[in-house]
Amino acid sequence: MIIKVLLVDDHDIVRTGIKMVIEKMAGIKIVGEATNGQQAIEQAMELKPDVVLMDINMPRISGLQATRQITEADPYIRIIILTIHAQNPYPKQLLDAGATGYLTKGCAADELESAIRQVYAGKRYVGTDIAQQMALSMLPGGKNDSPFDVLAKREIDVAMLLVRGKKAKQIGHILGLKEKTVATYKYRILERLEVNNEVQLTHLAIRHGLLDADEINQDD
Repeated sequence: MIIKVLLVDDHDIVRTGIKMVIEKMAGIKIVGEATNGQQAIEQAMELKPDVVLMDINMPRISGLQATRQITEADPYIRIIILTIHAQNPYPKQLLDAGATGYLTKGCAADELESAIRQVYAGKRYVGTDIAQQMALSMLPGGKNDSPFDVLAKREIDVAMLLVRGKKAKQIGHILGLKEKTVATYKYRILERLEVNNEVQLTHLAIRHGLLDADEINQDD
């Protein structure tokens, strides 16, 4: 039995490196690649991979949004989040969205292979460094990894598009919302995060690892 993998990352060099590692794994094959969340959704529906290796920070549609849409459309597709941040920005939202694995891109090859095989078998896998950070945040006196944890699912979706420079009309088109509804979400997001505008929201997202500075205003 071959485990079919879809690889999603907007950096060519990252995808090349991961491909080289996976090509050495018996019984695991990359069947497709995507460079943004929208492509990930389209290819997941077309290729029906067993496992998706999903980057978080991508242009157009984030890994969080893509994860939610893919798992809602096909719950049999398993998704492993790959992040550069050991102090992960929003693991709870991603796991709630349907992700079954969570790893840093610096993990060892054998850990990546173990994660792929375990989520394919229907289990969850959280990388050891990420699991440690999650455990520490729950100890008495620990703190939440991110202020974005206070946002609901749809608020996170809207916030991630706002910090990428999307206007209300564009966000409405992407998420299937009315422009007025997007404006309401925006007001609520700014209020709950105690920021005054999109610039402050963007700085907050960068500070907490939800956005890389070079992603701002990228479309494709």
